[in-house]
Amino acid sequence: MISEKQFEKEINIIIKNAIREDVGDGDYSSLACIPATAKGKAKLLVKESGIIAGVSLAEKIFHYVDENLKMETFIEDGEQVEIGDIVFYVNGSSQSILKAERLVLNAMQRMSAIATKTNQFAKILHGTNTKILDTRKTTPGIRALEKWAVKIGGGENHRFALYDMIMLKDNHIDFAGGITSAITKTKKYLAENNLDLKIIVEARNLEEIKEILKNDGVYRILIDNFNFEDTKKAVALIGDKCLTESSGGITLETAKEYADCGVNFISSGALTHSVYNMDLSLKAVHE
Repeated sequence: MISEKQFEKEINIIIKNAIREDVGDGDYSSLACIPATAKGKAKLLVKESGIIAGVSLAEKIFHYVDENLKMETFIEDGEQVEIGDIVFYVNGSSQSILKAERLVLNAMQRMSAIATKTNQFAKILHGTNTKILDTRKTTPGIRALEKWAVKIGGGENHRFALYDMIMLKDNHIDFAGGITSAITKTKKYLAENNLDLKIIVEARNLEEIKEILKNDGVYRILIDNFNFEDTKKAVALIGDKCLTESSGGITLETAKEYADCGVNFISSGALTHSVYNMDLSLKAVHE
């Protein structure tokens, strides 16, 4: 994964671009009917049970919009929430609260859904030696938020993008002229360009796993779309030569059985591409 500094940079870019997209040159609805001097208070209300995520992000958004906005937080990222819970209050300029409202809700609803889905996998895998991983199947432009949500939900992050890990998948292998050719060319390229990147290689069958194992320098083998029996055979073949990862349509119903095959990781695109936003709302508080 990328460094903490780069991650923070990604978050800041997302916030800046999202406010540009949503506010443009002014929130005219608020400017038209709310005095600039008006002060207000709003609460983040939970309307659906799950794992809350994006509380720390909300604080960043409010501060970006108006550094004088203040949050009073009752429930932290990663905690279970139920209908009717109040996650936080935000106090300050009414115009500023309204300017930030939609971005806070959009982000937190999406992140909370991802954290909830991830947590369901994490609970199923609890007690095994297998961890749940995300993928690059994320919403364009907000990958950092979605991968952050996976961590909050108890999962682990795969590579962040194309630049922080080598992953030789079926198309790379076919275009490169085969597994050994792809690995050999990759190691040569990394050496020539002074790059220190881990190499993952995808296998489509047991014969490909055998060929991968003839090559040194592979960090992890991606056991893709294998059934349970073949996954067990693959793990036995690989032993402790490198780490193992199962992928390909693995669901909450099948995750435990794949874990019992002995793989180190299960990766699932469904963590980020197949979730429905958690229902949250930001409501004005009248005191």
